[in-house]
Amino acid sequence: MTATEPTILATSAGFRIGVHGLMSTRPGLIHRFAVELAAPRDAPRICFLYQATGDPQDRIGATYAAFADTGYRVSHLQLFPMPNIEDIRSHLLAQDVIWVGGGSVANLVAVWRTHGLDEILHEAWQSGVVLGGVSAGSICWHVGGSTDSFGPRLRGFTDGLGWLPYSNGVHYDAEEQRRPKMHELIGDGTLPDGYATDDGAGLVYRGTRLAEVVADRSGPQGYQLTRQPDGTVRETPLPTRVLSDS
Repeated sequence: MTATEPTILATSAGFRIGVHGLMSTRPGLIHRFAVELAAPRDAPRICFLYQATGDPQDRIGATYAAFADTGYRVSHLQLFPMPNIEDIRSHLLAQDVIWVGGGSVANLVAVWRTHGLDEILHEAWQSGVVLGGVSAGSICWHVGGSTDSFGPRLRGFTDGLGWLPYSNGVHYDAEEQRRPKMHELIGDGTLPDGYATDDGAGLVYRGTRLAEVVADRSGPQGYQLTRQPDGTVRETPLPTRVLSDS
């Protein structure tokens, strides 16, 4: 057991990208916060999953470089073209944090199910491993959300893992289609009521209960989205705690 109860950190936040792109990537405050949620007894173990973008080697390499001098014990699980770890279950259950990168949430969930990873991740969640992620790595734990998995025009995605019985909107303030599409999908009943995050914000779930909203800087917020009887959607900004950079 790492976290004291099943914990998911679903975000629109991630690495700090410097002027040289992947070459100057650094861990984000959100990664440090995920480790704090896990409260490990020794050097934190964090495993990265990048199936939403097909396990690109440049991103995997940049992740190791970003954490090189942090004291974190970093690993990655890839499934393309084949798993790089023989005993996936044992490896993931030994982590403090499992972090899922962005990309195509539809492809991500489909590949996980093909490999039985959905069942392993559920076991890890229940055992206290903190599950976290950004964008597709946020939507995946929910019923669904808005996605560009099928093309540049956003569509509804309703085939998420569904452990969190809500819809999830990501990049809420950063992409002009995101807010109206989430209102549309909840308003017409395609998706259930749920939550959304601006870029830089994250939702902390304890079990299936939203416990807190955090942000890696001042400004980004989380929102509750609730369908009204007339089919409109009430959007309620939620109190959002800014993470300390110290």
